[in-house]
Amino acid sequence: MKAILTDIEGTTSSIAFVADVLFPYARARLADYVAAHPAETAAILQEVAAIEAGDPVATLIRWIDEDRKATPLKALQGMIWADGYTSGAFRGHVYPDAVAGLRRWQATGVRLYVFSSGSVAAQKQLFGFSEAGDLTPLFSGYFDTNTGAKREAESYAKIADAIGELPADVLFLSDTPEEVAAAREAGMAALLIDRAGDGGDIASFDDLPHLASPAKAGAQ
Repeated sequence: MKAILTDIEGTTSSIAFVADVLFPYARARLADYVAAHPAETAAILQEVAAIEAGDPVATLIRWIDEDRKATPLKALQGMIWADGYTSGAFRGHVYPDAVAGLRRWQATGVRLYVFSSGSVAAQKQLFGFSEAGDLTPLFSGYFDTNTGAKREAESYAKIADAIGELPADVLFLSDTPEEVAAAREAGMAALLIDRAGDGGDIASFDDLPHLASPAKAGAQ
């Protein structure tokens, strides 16, 4: 593979960290943050109001409770989480096997990318302020739902085109079967990770082979 595209929640990072740390942090501070940053959040509130009638702040809080993958919500959450990361309220959780695997693959010349429902800003924060230190130098790019829905094949085709690779030369990793199916439909190799070990193709990044560098592979 010339590139690896990875999901975050349940793949590189614990679902519990997102559900029990990040979501409650944003929910508790959302109304106050919007009130304190009217200029920065005005466009987000307008977008929410265009999607659903009613008080946009109340809508956003309900969307958090529903775990909605709405782009304006993810953008605002990322803005609020930035304060938590920079203040040291929490650090981004990344599984040790994911840290080791990402470092190993990047060192062999495989380019690494992220595709998550969380905003690009939030992705960079999680990896930039991770428990393992700043992991952002490992990645060549980030994609969120501005590219498209994670369960639609077109999104993966767009990502392959954006990074300049054929879909067949990209490996996608995710804990969600529908996402894996969409990536495969687009022509990518894709593996389902199940960290509980109850199913899926792999249980951790350690289950993946040590990938040869593209340069070495081409010389064989």
